Amino acid sequence: MNLDVKTETLAEGAKLLVSGEIDAYTAPQLKEALMPLAEKREAYVVVDLDGVNYIDSTGLGIFVGALKAADQNNGTLRLISLNERVRRLFSITGLDEMIDIDEKREGTGK
Repeated sequence: MNLDVKTETLAEGAKLLVSGEIDAYTAPQLKEALMPLAEKREAYVVVDLDGVNYIDSTGLGIFVGALKAADQNNGTLRLISLNERVRRLFSITGLDEMIDIDEKREGTGK
């Protein structure tokens, strides 16, 4: 399965629209799109995972790295529109306690 990542500009930051599977093969593509946004000073980054039905540990690692980068630069990382399977993975790993996950589709606004 391939991964599709599109970037939208928001008034307060950026939004990534992600669809497909995030695994060891596709994670570098996500990292290439996400990390430069998360590393910006006081960045606000929303990642819409509505089209994602699978994430492995490599993919989770990308989100942990992006969270650390955002935190180091006084930024915000928010995940939105997770399906039940993906949401459960974040819950099982405890990452839902670290990363801002919004059930709503919009997920925009600080």
